[in-house]
Amino acid sequence: MKFGRSAAFVLSGVMLAISGVGAQEAGDPAMRDADALLHAGKPAEAYTLLEPLEFVRAGELRFDYLLGIAALDSGKPDKATLAFERVLAVDPNFAGARLDMARAYYQLGDLPRAKTEFEVVLKQNPPEAARATIQKYLDAIAAHEQAQRTQVTGYAEGIVGHDSNIANSTTQTFTFASNSPWSGLFTGNQLPPSSTLAGNYEGVNAGMALHHRLNTRWGVFGNADLHQHGNTTHTAYDSTAVDAQVGVSLQDGNSGYKLSLTGGQTDSGSTMHRNAQGVAGAWQYNPSPDRQFSAFGQWSQNRASGYPATSPSTDARIEGDTDQVVLGVGGVHLFTDPKGALFGSIFVGQEKDVAPVISPGLPNGGRVDGRKDFVGVRIGWQTTLSPTWDGTVSLGWQSAKYANINNLIMDYRSETQTDLSLGLAWHLNKAWTVKPQLSFTHKDSNIALYSFDRTEVSVTLRHDFQ
Repeated sequence: MKFGRSAAFVLSGVMLAISGVGAQEAGDPAMRDADALLHAGKPAEAYTLLEPLEFVRAGELRFDYLLGIAALDSGKPDKATLAFERVLAVDPNFAGARLDMARAYYQLGDLPRAKTEFEVVLKQNPPEAARATIQKYLDAIAAHEQAQRTQVTGYAEGIVGHDSNIANSTTQTFTFASNSPWSGLFTGNQLPPSSTLAGNYEGVNAGMALHHRLNTRWGVFGNADLHQHGNTTHTAYDSTAVDAQVGVSLQDGNSGYKLSLTGGQTDSGSTMHRNAQGVAGAWQYNPSPDRQFSAFGQWSQNRASGYPATSPSTDARIEGDTDQVVLGVGGVHLFTDPKGALFGSIFVGQEKDVAPVISPGLPNGGRVDGRKDFVGVRIGWQTTLSPTWDGTVSLGWQSAKYANINNLIMDYRSETQTDLSLGLAWHLNKAWTVKPQLSFTHKDSNIALYSFDRTEVSVTLRHDFQ
């Protein structure tokens, strides 16, 4: 639902008169001219006049209020909220600014906040004209809430690409420690680099998500995803994964909470299977329309069966049976010039090896390297390049250390992994998107057998259902 500029400006004019702002501009040419432009129905020109003065005059109640109205009525609600926040910080009872802040939230699509601000203004007994228009906004919000009570979305993707190192093979020569029990068993006390497997691949991804609001605060949700990856030549590394999640959500003011049960299954090369189940929780806080903070945690139980297709004598449970805990925090900040989003997260975790006693070399079960402790960081930037093109860059880093001494090097295994992803999104329309992507991964381990470099290039065709 949209409201015409005239109706919105009547509200602003009423509140300007109530606050006495308009009567104080005679000795201030910029303010006087901006006020005249607003009354003449030229908010864009008023914003152009005031915006260069913002750095010097931000914090002046009268200036910030006129700047906010000019920004709002010229289609810049994000800029308007910043100006109105400064006004309300000085005068929390300024009904006009609170009303226009509600309008800005409405234009941004932040309807819960818009509704809260409109209701606050109604309690301040505004003029009848303002009350009638506020009620129209509230009616529109109520209609939208009813229509959005149950949301079902889905997607389907087709992918083609090329992988330079399908098996994460090392290109380094490995040397055994001089005091290793394996020392002297191989020529030169070394293992040569592995053969790197490269090739083309295809993939199909699909998923569906449902969210149902029980009332204004509580909701339930569920989603399921399918990922299929097939290599043109090295089919032993093909995989299929199914993941699902079901949970409950709570919206409490600017904070949102989610608690869910998770589960999934991955089949690799038709010979190895991994099952996962767990619990996940998340908190999200939006202090303003352009900022978001979050915290998350997950516990998962992973169990494997079968064997890797390339190593039939290896029991998948040794490496695959783990209990994992991950905790982290994240944030997003939206920018308007240039238009984009800066996002980042940091996390820590622990992976316990819990395999039963399978091998004589592991009398206590588990795996050779034991428990894994890790920490990671990810930061990225997404920007709008044009009305139909977006660009994304993402950089991740993770460090891990293991609890047991590895007898190949007679030391504790440790490693770091860095990945860089560069992507574009070409929006053909609201439903169809073409996404070319280039990614690089570098892993460095004190056991060279686990070090590798990998490059992938792919193109994805995606269709979104709503």
